[in-house]
Amino acid sequence: MDLRLNEEQEMVRNSIREFAENEIAPLAREYDEEEKFPHKQLEGLAEMGLLGMIIPEEYGGAGFDSVSYSLALEEIAHADASVAVIVGVTNSVCCYPILGFGTEKQKQEFLVPLAKGEKLGAFCLSEPHAGSDATNLKTTARADGEDFVINGTKSWVTNGGESEIHIVMAVTGENAGKKEVTAFIVEDDREGLSVSSVEHKLGQRASKTTELSFVDVRVPKENMLGGLGEGMKVAFNSLDNGRIGIGSLAVGIARAAYEEALAYSKDRVAFGKPISEHQAIKFKLADMATEIEAARLLTLKAAAAKDAGGKKTGVQASMAKLYASEMANRVCAEAIQIHGGNGYSRHYNVEKYYRDARITTIYEGTSEIQKIVISRGVLKD
Repeated sequence: MDLRLNEEQEMVRNSIREFAENEIAPLAREYDEEEKFPHKQLEGLAEMGLLGMIIPEEYGGAGFDSVSYSLALEEIAHADASVAVIVGVTNSVCCYPILGFGTEKQKQEFLVPLAKGEKLGAFCLSEPHAGSDATNLKTTARADGEDFVINGTKSWVTNGGESEIHIVMAVTGENAGKKEVTAFIVEDDREGLSVSSVEHKLGQRASKTTELSFVDVRVPKENMLGGLGEGMKVAFNSLDNGRIGIGSLAVGIARAAYEEALAYSKDRVAFGKPISEHQAIKFKLADMATEIEAARLLTLKAAAAKDAGGKKTGVQASMAKLYASEMANRVCAEAIQIHGGNGYSRHYNVEKYYRDARITTIYEGTSEIQKIVISRGVLKD
């Protein structure tokens, strides 16, 4: 098995690493403290084609494979997880479903400006009473002439209030006693669509997360994405990319925390020598480095499987997301432990990495949901 990156993948990683280190990392702490949306950094990433990196060039994207996508998100997250999740959401659960299920007209009207970074996207699935249980949606879309009329509330919308194009899941009826869910493309200027609240979060504070309210929002039937009742198919197909992205993001956060802890351990002196020379710290660093490497390989394997069109991509994406997100929480906790009391202070970056890592086990499907997906997959073997 050849685990080496090809020349193009190496170039992608190196160019994004340079941009992230110079343009994103220096502002990450300030933007976190002020909960400031990173417009400037996104403009630079858009110029590099990274807001549509997995979209073909014919639709304005960069045409990256999934491995390059994974490498890119790791590098961005290493600089700032907030910027990475904004980029990841626009790519994986906004651009990708339009690419996979959209008509040619929808691709030209919505996908092209998203991929070029001219517009920002959002994914509206979760609701106040429907998170992991995504089949329990209460938002409805009622057919009325040539339109659908959407009513309901969507919660935990990444990019909400900044996004111009939304992929919205709504109940359009019942089929055999089950709710029929359909996906719609909804523009931000539709009358009746508004931000009802903004979340003030523990971590990833520079990314904007909101609750969106839909009150008699009219969208033309031509904005339906996929067929009637295919909403969950659209959603679940997109989540494979999303989970590979979150796995990559988690690796980036963990790597940043590990590097800070490694440098600190060489500088901090206790009992007459740097703490890196004490076995207790050496073993922590060894475990952290090993877990990061394992998570990266698991995530890249899932990305490579997606590029190859493998049948078990969903299971592999869930494995990557599960392991990498749990790993990031462990590594960031150990990074704080190595810093001792200093790690609990905002003067050091490890406390930010710890806060940023916490959500990775929750969004794009909790760890518990990933275990359900994985167990179903292995039981089919």
